Order: sequence, then structure tokens, then C-alpha cells
Amino acid sequence: MTRAWLAELGRVALILLAALVLGLIAGQLVWMLFAGLLFALGFHLYQLYRVHRWITQAEDRDNPPDAMGVWGELVDSLYRFGKRHRKRKERLASLLDRFNEFTSAMPDATVVIGPNNEIRWLNEAATALLGLNSPQDMGVRLTNLIRHPDFIAYLSGGDYHEPLELTSPVHDDVRLSVRIVPFGNHERLLAARDISYLYRIEQMRRDFVANVSHELRTPLTVLMGYLETFVDMEEEFPPPLQRSLSHMQGQATRMQGIIEDLLMLSRLDGEGPHASEQSAVAIPGLVSALREDAQALSAGGHKIDAEIDETLWLRGDAKELHSAFANLVSNAVRYTPQGGKIVLRWTSDGAGATFEVRDSGIGIDPEHIPRLTERFYRVNKDRSRDTGGTGLGLAIVKHVMQRHGARLIIRSKPGEGSVFVCLFPPARVVRKTQEVQTAST
Repeated sequence: MTRAWLAELGRVALILLAALVLGLIAGQLVWMLFAGLLFALGFHLYQLYRVHRWITQAEDRDNPPDAMGVWGELVDSLYRFGKRHRKRKERLASLLDRFNEFTSAMPDATVVIGPNNEIRWLNEAATALLGLNSPQDMGVRLTNLIRHPDFIAYLSGGDYHEPLELTSPVHDDVRLSVRIVPFGNHERLLAARDISYLYRIEQMRRDFVANVSHELRTPLTVLMGYLETFVDMEEEFPPPLQRSLSHMQGQATRMQGIIEDLLMLSRLDGEGPHASEQSAVAIPGLVSALREDAQALSAGGHKIDAEIDETLWLRGDAKELHSAFANLVSNAVRYTPQGGKIVLRWTSDGAGATFEVRDSGIGIDPEHIPRLTERFYRVNKDRSRDTGGTGLGLAIVKHVMQRHGARLIIRSKPGEGSVFVCLFPPARVVRKTQEVQTAST
């Protein structure tokens, strides 16, 4: 018990003692004790009134009342607490001002999104790049303000591993890269960056590659025609020239493959991040055909098995999916030594669809895996050329996966083979009954 409380108890005891003495002298003990208690109660009510008025009137916060006894101690404690609270509030306000200055200076649009896609906070760049306004748009669903189909699918899909590119809702000539990062209690942070300059440079590169590839296709076709004619007449040439013709034809064929792959990559780049075709593709039949093609390419040198879910179809572009899967299968045949095993799997685990190519080949050092999908990247340049690879196959696979909302996962170790896995989202899975499959064929 503090000194103030002891003093307060002593004051109450003194009042009661005085009332007792006066009551005995006057012969009115009960009334005097009642009057003493009433006096003590009135004193405390008066002190309580002063403290309450001081707390409720903001202009008197810095001038606490001169309260007596325990009330003085209470006033001192409240005053110190209020002073600390005001200082803390001022610091927080200063930090908030600095944060607002910082976010206002950011060139990237930043938006905090709640669990129901409602806008909780945005910076000034979000107004310039996304057309959002504060405070009018606070609490409004973001999908009601940005109605781009690709953005709505990206936001609701929940897979934010890769950024989304789209045109600004405000300026048609502005290209944005949108990335979403989950945080907190089911909240997400959206960041949109202006990549118009990079997009124009990339468009120039795509146009250049496409134009050069088209220009090279015609003379290369003529050259291939002459080489085929010479090869048909190779018996009339001496052996050294025959070997040269065979080598020239092989290199011309490889160059033709590179041109075709470059043209396909340019087309995939130009058509955007999502596949235009959304029809149901009979993947079981496609995988079976790829297995037969792999057996023909292998010429009996490999054991090639397939595990296929016959009811599992996929919504997407049949030509693109065939190209991607064929690249993975042909790579497995090329880089697996004679007598090795290759397994093709087309299955579903209930959370989407999976196409997997597993081989017992030479394997890949982990340091090369992050760069395998780069154009013309080769782990072993000499070996890649010997096997007839163009260096563009996995780049095509990556683009096709992105256009189908899928992911490419690569696992490999030297001497232990490789596993290439294509993971497709549940939204693209289509289940076909046996009757539907029979009717479709």
C-alpha cells in the first residue's frame, strides 16, 4: 500500500473520529457519524468531478488539477500516461507521413487487397497506372474496377509464381507487369510496374527474329532441295565429297529446325501469355502417339513405357501442347544412352493434371537447371549439336506452359537421369467418359 493510500485512510479515520467526538458531546452520535461519512463522500465526488472534467476537456490536458490525496496520485499517473501516449502517437503519425511520402515517390503502383479482393490501401502511382482513386475506391472489389479477363483469372487463380503482363486500364500504350505477393491475414500486395520500354524492345526483337527467320526460310529451302538432289546422286561423287554432302545436309536440316523453332517462339510471344484455343484436347491419344514416335526415333534402343489416364483430357491448344510434349520426349530419347528406360506419365492427383517424362539418361548438374529454358542455352554444346538439338526446345516448352497457366518443374542429377514435369491447373482439366471418347473417334 502506497503512502498516498495510507494518508487517505488516515484522513477518513480522522473525519470519523471527529464526528464521533462531536456526536458524543452533542448526544447525536448516529447523525454526526452520518454527517462525517457524507462529508468524506462529498470530498471524493468533488475530486472525481475535477478529474473527469480534466480528462474530457482536451484543452486542459496539459494543466492537471491540484487534487489531494490518492486523487493527486491518480492524476499524476494519468498525466504521465497521457504524455507518453501523445508522444507515441506523434511518432506514429510522423512514421505514417514518411511512409506516405515514400509510397508517393514510388513509380510502381501498389495496392493492398483484402481477403474478398477489396481495396484496403493504394498509392498515387496506382491512380496513374491503374485508374484507382482514394478514398472513393476503398472497400471496392478490385475486379469491379479492373475488368481485364487475364487479370481476373490471375487474381482468382492464386498462383503468383510468375508476373502477369497486361495493358494499363488507363493508357492503351502503357504495358504493365503485375505481381501479387500474399502477406498477413489473407491479404495480398499488388505491385504494377510500367515496362512499356522493355516491351517495345522485346517487340522489336521478336519482329527482327520473325523477319530474319522468314527471309532465311526461302533460300534454305532452295539449298535443301539442291542438297537432296546431290545426295540422291552421291554414288557419282568420290567418298570425301559424299561425306561432305551428308554433313552439309545434316547442318541444313538442323538450321531448318532452328528457323521453325524461332518462328514458333515468335508466334507464342506475339499471341500473349494465354492460349487462344480453349477446346478439350485428347491428351491420352497424344501421349500414345508420342510414345510411338519415340520408339521410332529410338529404333529399339530404349525401353519406353507409358502410364496414361484415358479419361483425363485438357483444355488448351492441341498444336502447342503437342509441340511442348514432343520436345520433352525427343530430348529424353536423345540424351538417354542405348538400353536406358524412358517413362511417360499422364495422370491427375486431384489438384490438376501432370505430364511427366522420366529417363535414365546422363542427367544434368543442378547449377544448369535454372537456365535450361533460356534460348540456345546448352549444358554441353558439342553433345547438343551431335544429337541434333536446336537449343530452343525447352524455351518452347516454357512458353507453352505459361500460355496454359501451367508450370515446368525439372529435377535431375548427373548419372541419375532427369524428370521433366508439366503441372496444369484444375481449371484446365476435363474428364471424359469412355462413351464420349468412343464417339469422338
